[in-house]
Amino acid sequence: MKTNLFPAIKLTIITLVFFAGVYTIIIWGIAQLAPNHGNGEVVTQNGKKYYTNVGQTFTEDKYFNSRPSAVDYNAAGSGGSNKAPSNPEYLQTVQARIDTFLVHNPEVKKQEIPVELVTASGSGLDPNISPNAALIQLKRIAKTRNISSESVQKLIEENTEAPLLGLLGPAKVNVLKLNMALDQVK
Repeated sequence: MKTNLFPAIKLTIITLVFFAGVYTIIIWGIAQLAPNHGNGEVVTQNGKKYYTNVGQTFTEDKYFNSRPSAVDYNAAGSGGSNKAPSNPEYLQTVQARIDTFLVHNPEVKKQEIPVELVTASGSGLDPNISPNAALIQLKRIAKTRNISSESVQKLIEENTEAPLLGLLGPAKVNVLKLNMALDQVK
């Protein structure tokens, strides 16, 4: 018993010290090298603070729609729906999102809707959509705000973030930043 118990206790203590102390300090140190020192990006508009790394809900036609959230954009309860793609309740939810999108964007065909506009992300808090998901909403935004499609397209291009190092991940558009830029257009 001694031959198994003492090594197990030592391994537990070493693992606890490493993951609770050393690993945590290493990750914290790496975060200090990141923009905003790992605190996320906070933007302020009209005296209100917003976090750009957490999805926000935008339901008015004058704004770009965010990716749906399975947790109603509650950062304290991050998570997906955990329902299979074949689950009837999940399929109903997605169909309702498609129907709502088509009502607000009548010039778009069902097969043209990007998947991220009708399905929630794994965390339920994804703040980004693809440039295609932004462009498909362009006509609605231009019409509702009575501005040119070219102006809206330029805003989308200015707010599109390229893949990391030009290689890692897809191009993306932060919906909060895009909608804030849209509010600045006169």
